[in-house]
Amino acid sequence: MTKPLILKVAIPAVPFFQLFEYLAPENSLHENLRAGIRLEVPFGKRSKIAFLISTSFESDYPREKLKPITRIIDDAPLLAEIDLKLLHWVSSYYHHPLGEVMSAAFPIALRQGKDAVIKKLPKTAESDIKTVQLVCNDAQQNAIDSVHAALDTFNVFVLDGVTGSGKTEVYMQLIQSVLERKQQVLVLVPEITLTPQLQQRFEQRFSTHVAISHSKLTDVQRKNAWLLMQSGACSLLLGTRSALFTPLPNLGLIILDEEHDNSFKQQEGFRFSARDVAVMRGKLANVPVVLGSATPSLESLYNVQQQRYQHLRLPERAGNALPPLVQIIDIRQQRLQEGLSAKLIDEIRATLANDEQVLLFLNRRGFAPTLMCHDCGWVARCIHCDANLVIHRHKNILRCHHCGTEHRLISTCPACQSDDLTSLGLGTERLESVLTRLFSDKTVIRLDRDSTQRKGTLEDFLAQIHAGEAHIILGTQLLAKGHHFPNVTLVAILDVDSGLFSTDFHSGEKLAQLIVQVSGRAGREQKQGKVLLQTRQPTHPLLTELLRDGYAKFAALALAEREMASLPPFSYQALLRAHAENEALPVTFLQAVAELAQSLNTQEVQILGAIPAPMARRAGQYRYQLLFQHTNRAALHHLLRQLVPQITALKSASKVHWSLDVDPVDLY
Repeated sequence: MTKPLILKVAIPAVPFFQLFEYLAPENSLHENLRAGIRLEVPFGKRSKIAFLISTSFESDYPREKLKPITRIIDDAPLLAEIDLKLLHWVSSYYHHPLGEVMSAAFPIALRQGKDAVIKKLPKTAESDIKTVQLVCNDAQQNAIDSVHAALDTFNVFVLDGVTGSGKTEVYMQLIQSVLERKQQVLVLVPEITLTPQLQQRFEQRFSTHVAISHSKLTDVQRKNAWLLMQSGACSLLLGTRSALFTPLPNLGLIILDEEHDNSFKQQEGFRFSARDVAVMRGKLANVPVVLGSATPSLESLYNVQQQRYQHLRLPERAGNALPPLVQIIDIRQQRLQEGLSAKLIDEIRATLANDEQVLLFLNRRGFAPTLMCHDCGWVARCIHCDANLVIHRHKNILRCHHCGTEHRLISTCPACQSDDLTSLGLGTERLESVLTRLFSDKTVIRLDRDSTQRKGTLEDFLAQIHAGEAHIILGTQLLAKGHHFPNVTLVAILDVDSGLFSTDFHSGEKLAQLIVQVSGRAGREQKQGKVLLQTRQPTHPLLTELLRDGYAKFAALALAEREMASLPPFSYQALLRAHAENEALPVTFLQAVAELAQSLNTQEVQILGAIPAPMARRAGQYRYQLLFQHTNRAALHHLLRQLVPQITALKSASKVHWSLDVDPVDLY
């Protein structure tokens, strides 16, 4: 009697690390059941969409206990062998269930089992490349030639170019070369806000359809982009981190712009680094990877030191553009108008009088971060988080920026009934109101998550800025990188100090990158720009060294400090987080994990904790964490490989929500 064919499948949204076994349909052709197809399978009382991983005639379970699948969804695999190889590596490296990793590789519509059919083909799916070798300077040409010589081989290049140095032109010429070879290109950016201008430049340059993939698109749009690339009908994909897993049968080049940005690290659920996975994808596909930034991450610069990556420098701004003049404004003992010094107000007036634009950076949304009673000292706190409620005066609400809780804005103190309530601190909404009052004849545009929620709003704002219809541009991280505003000649960072005194060892690197990136928005064409940094710490070493010696020298010093302290990238970390409504439960769970880890710890991995998270209570959950660290990556992963599958067997594991973050970018 012929043995039945056993299908081994990965199922998403199931917190188990093993594969599940089912019987193939009796009338199915074995050659049609290949890894990478989708199946519908019975699971408990419901059906789930699963991904076929392998087939076998052997099983660890009695045949009568195995259920047949419900149906075969795909005639042919949607993922190629190289895609599956990458996903298996990712699951192993991040110690995350393969079903969840597989799910991340598909757009939502395909995860739900919908047909893999493109609803509407674009008019210009085939590349029609215009011949444009714009004149490049020597540094740009050297970068282009270096990467071009490495096409069809795996190499990682750190394109380290000062802001405005013409990194995008380097990308364009490399993309043109790859498209001429009839190959595909993947371009990743950290923020959705950076896609419209790049999409426009790509489409003008290459006269081709550019597939776009990010979370603000509809499910149908994301499915179409995925299928256009997977089928080979489109050659150029531009997207954010999730686009990384899109199948590309003829991949020739991977580009990550602003590679240092933390947005490339997924912070919820499946916590992968798009930068690091992109490097592995390039290795598997044997294609070059270009990591571009004006402020490369310390990890990438360390890999340059270790001669794993090649360093390509663009030390000067493209064309005739000059670097901006940077000046510190000491605001100690100064009277401020809603956070604006007299010096800054004068500089804004002078800039506007020259018909030039001003950009102000403040990384805090809302009207003010604190509502306090002047009489008794009561402070509006979130009942679910260890955080203050933020005032949003425009909507007349108090909102927690951590859990989303909202309350109507009150006019009397609930503790003493006083009506003397004070708004403390500065947010973008408050700053917008004072700028509108001070410069009533000018147009102020505020760019933050609150003002750009409606679809199309961001694109409208950017169009106004480029058309010169906006005079003062005010914003948060949305403005910090990548944008090219030719007529912006004055940039001011209003609150430098908030990043100077963090307990997170990444904070100095992040602040330095932020200052350089925001400063780089000034004077990008013919007119020299000016950058003003308001601070109460004018002699702080980070500021003085960064402004005196530049980012490269700062990064070298920061790496030396990390090495002395045996911190990443000179060691490797994994952070186990746990949270529950009852404070004792995550502590008990993490203590049990620590004991289990110690029993398995043959290579002396440091196990630190359990300790409260920096924000110990969030969204009604008490949050604790356990840190694993070792100077040898293999030793750390050897422990995790043994430990993680055993965690689910702990009694305390079922009473908490837990997650593992390999290579965490912060400790929150």
